[in-house]
Amino acid sequence: MSAAYAVSDCWTMTRRELAHWARQPVQVAVGLAFPVMMLVMFGYLVGGGRTVRGDYVDFLVPGMLTLTMVFGLEGTMTAVTRDLDKGVVDRFRSMPMTDGAVLVGRAAADMLQSAAGLLVMTGVGYAMGWRAHGGPAAFAGALGLLLLLRFAMLWAGIFLALVAGRPELVQSVQILVWPFGFLSNAFASPDSMPGWLGAAVEWNPMSATATAVRELFGNPGGEPGWVTAAVLWPLALLALFLPLAVRRFRRLGA
Repeated sequence: MSAAYAVSDCWTMTRRELAHWARQPVQVAVGLAFPVMMLVMFGYLVGGGRTVRGDYVDFLVPGMLTLTMVFGLEGTMTAVTRDLDKGVVDRFRSMPMTDGAVLVGRAAADMLQSAAGLLVMTGVGYAMGWRAHGGPAAFAGALGLLLLLRFAMLWAGIFLALVAGRPELVQSVQILVWPFGFLSNAFASPDSMPGWLGAAVEWNPMSATATAVRELFGNPGGEPGWVTAAVLWPLALLALFLPLAVRRFRRLGA
């Protein structure tokens, strides 16, 4: 019965997060529209695709999908710090509830939102002329890699939010997220960059996922052998941040 109660508690916390969508539809719409605007902006206004062989939109869309998974960390941090600041988390921890159900509910809701965001982005990509040429299995594998990266960044966001504690401090972390996202091959090939900068870009975990996803989609910029790196990087981040987040959560109020 303890396992059944744990599942019930986690599902209750997930439904709580999903209920916010119905009460804040504008916030959800903005969250989905922002990456779409960035895709359109870079695809039509900014993108030039230097040193990219083939259609630049085919190169750009997988990079933007990857960037969206990374930038989801900000939404996770904002939601967690808001609940901490209002004392919601403390009230939940005082209830006869499975330890960690709050974190599981947060993670489940964020993953559902990320999956919805991927569907929207791929639809917009198709409308812009992007195509995946790798077949259904490769397409599913690419989406799996993207969601794996999001899951790893999600737990990094939960831990950083528990450390920050207040919504005002999230801005200091956001300042670091944007350079991390743009210091990648999402918008341009490392071949078009100075040697030292290209090397740094290739070591970015986000670049590993973007390169692997392009390969699975059959798009320009993909290289064989990057799928392993795209799996190992998120697993390493999970191994670091998930236990840190759980331990930090257990020590709240101690």
